[in-house]
Amino acid sequence: MRTLSDIAEEYEFLEGDERYRLLIELGRDLDPMPDPLKTDATLVRGCSASVWVYPTENSGKLHFLADSNAAITKGIVALVIAAVQDRPAREVAALDIAGALAPFNLSNQLSSNRTQGVPNMIALVHEHAARIAADTASA
Repeated sequence: MRTLSDIAEEYEFLEGDERYRLLIELGRDLDPMPDPLKTDATLVRGCSASVWVYPTENSGKLHFLADSNAAITKGIVALVIAAVQDRPAREVAALDIAGALAPFNLSNQLSSNRTQGVPNMIALVHEHAARIAADTASA
């Protein structure tokens, strides 16, 4: 998966439809999420499209599987995941993900119904990271 800074660098030079194409491409590059993981427990509330996020942990580092039934929304999910993928749970729990996504100016680039679930997705990622960080610290 590409880093968020690499994606931001490319995104900055694109306009309109090219940005949409980049988001769609990012969504296609996500690790596949098996259908059995797409449950009510992994569903992100408040998104106009269906979005699922599933955390895994290996040696204290988080790896997220995610999917959406809408191509551009899946690209937005990929941006959020790029900000946190394969980083220590404690670091992700403290990370300002919204700040990391600020250079993409999503609220001005996309319709509000495409971005309305982003805060909920960020909250879910933070919750998972905090839980895993606490579990790792007590182990």
